[in-house]
Amino acid sequence: MERLIKVGKIIPKHSTEVKQSRIGIGFEKLDRDVFDPNKAYDKVGELGVKWVRIQSGWERTEKVKGQFDFTWLDDIVDNLISRGLKPWMCVCYGHGLYDERAAKVFGSVGCPPIHTQEQKDAWIRYVKELTAHYQGRINYYEVWNEPDGLHCWKHGVSAEEYGEFVAETAKAIKEIDKDAKVVGGAYARLNVHYVDTSLSKMAKYIDAVSFHEYTADEQKVFGKVNAIRALCNIYNPDLKIIQGESGSQSRSGGAGALKAGAWTPRKQAKQLLRHSLVDLMSEVEFMSYFSCMDMIEALRGDRAVKSTYLDYGYFGVLGAEFDENGFSIGEYAPKPSYYALQNLASIFAEEVERVELPVLFKKEESQRVFGSDVGENDITFGGFRKPNGSTAMFFWTPTDLMTTEFESTFTLQVAGLGKDVKLVDLMDGNVYELPESMVETSEEGHLLLKNVPIKDYPMALIFGEYLV
Repeated sequence: MERLIKVGKIIPKHSTEVKQSRIGIGFEKLDRDVFDPNKAYDKVGELGVKWVRIQSGWERTEKVKGQFDFTWLDDIVDNLISRGLKPWMCVCYGHGLYDERAAKVFGSVGCPPIHTQEQKDAWIRYVKELTAHYQGRINYYEVWNEPDGLHCWKHGVSAEEYGEFVAETAKAIKEIDKDAKVVGGAYARLNVHYVDTSLSKMAKYIDAVSFHEYTADEQKVFGKVNAIRALCNIYNPDLKIIQGESGSQSRSGGAGALKAGAWTPRKQAKQLLRHSLVDLMSEVEFMSYFSCMDMIEALRGDRAVKSTYLDYGYFGVLGAEFDENGFSIGEYAPKPSYYALQNLASIFAEEVERVELPVLFKKEESQRVFGSDVGENDITFGGFRKPNGSTAMFFWTPTDLMTTEFESTFTLQVAGLGKDVKLVDLMDGNVYELPESMVETSEEGHLLLKNVPIKDYPMALIFGEYLV
């Protein structure tokens, strides 16, 4: 970047300053009380994201049959709202008071209350109490978490069971709050057969479908979103699509998704930016990065054997240490991924429209690499426009981020976007002007941007007053 002229830096926005955004973060697992939210609220608010996914925690709320105490969850919801955030709620998990198997599982994870009439009645009673209590504060309720995996549907995965479970839950929610939005899916391993069967049971009762995607190759997301849309169009074309979890670890030696990879804090930040941009380039209504902080995975634990749930995940944009019980301790320090997400949230704050841009790549000689520019086939890119008419083109080369550190150049023909162009690095937030040697302007105002830097994580060319 030494050829460029640094002229500024992205100014972070606090969530209270952001009226709308498609960007969110996970604040899960407090149903199992695995970290101290009071040490995280301010840092999450300072990210400038809008959506925050939380989990409802049936077992933590109903300690005595028929008696509900939402005090612990009120503290979370109200603290998030007071910082300008919009919590949306995954309604889960099972309950040991009603299910002997759930009583043995840490957090009753993966034990749906569907096997006896008492379980079904208790669940519906809880859902109605929950909805009534949070009416006006929570608008989106997601039913269960990752039901297509044995870790979250432990007695045996069944798309029919899950679809029927969502349908009955959605009816209960909307009986109490007709304006509530119900989200089905939370699919962990997207399988069109499972999605098709479950949608056939629940599509007419819900408002959105959510999916999770943990991958080092973000290009796969385009196809998965398209497949979900095609199935939604069969059963209910009005359904929205939400990305409910995506992320990667910041080190090796952890548990959970992508645990085998040779992850580093820098690779995590790249993956966050790449995956988030793909979500924003697709029709995803809003997206959620998993997660706000390092914490135990806590999906397969045996209550009687502590070691079974001391499985540490390093997905957080905030780093933590752990005590002997697996509780996240320490200062909850920001990682590079925290600042990358903060930059992304700032540049995508408020209304931003996905658009096609009048640009065309040219493959020219590049002395920077003693060869040629990368061509269009080796670049992922997308355009966005703000209401003030300013535009941005986000771009990167999707090389294997696990094995390479890539940097090259590209050349771009630009028309109709004006002469005011800058380059923004989303990793560190720096804003640059291009030197005269890189910009050729015709009498008609057309631009040829020559040998522009491109890396293996998203950067942006912005035209006009985009950073406002």
